[in-house]
Amino acid sequence: MPTTRLDPIDRKILAELQADGRMTNVELAKRVGISAPPCLRRVRTLEEAGFIRGYHADVDARELGFEVQVYAMVGLQSQAEADLSAFETLCRNWPLVRECHMLNGEVDFILKCVAPDLSTFQSFLTSQLLTAHNVASVKTSLVIRGAKDEPGVPFEVLEERLSRMA
Repeated sequence: MPTTRLDPIDRKILAELQADGRMTNVELAKRVGISAPPCLRRVRTLEEAGFIRGYHADVDARELGFEVQVYAMVGLQSQAEADLSAFETLCRNWPLVRECHMLNGEVDFILKCVAPDLSTFQSFLTSQLLTAHNVASVKTSLVIRGAKDEPGVPFEVLEERLSRMA
């Protein structure tokens, strides 16, 4: 289990940064109960080890004029590794596709797409996604509203699990 390399302070650092990645190192150190210099060293180590992949602003898509959010379930004709990789590359190059996940089950991929309006999404759907090499089927679902959008992982569940294992 990868978390065995992390001590409780490392996990607290990750939980605090996940909740607020903009806090100062001094504030972070205070919240996790250590002084600032070792806190900064720990953060850098967590970054280098890949536990922290980056820092991002949580922008409001609707406030920026992206009124449409759609999930597209994509079935491919072939699931050979080269075809899966080729489709993933296409998805990385499509600006409207914000997330792409390969699934096990009835569909091969689920894509989270955002667009300023329905006609922009429809244009993307008909001219790029549906015509892409190896795409056999696409089913779309328009998001009406979101009830929860939490980033990262539930650290409280991790801590509970680790306490049961100790």
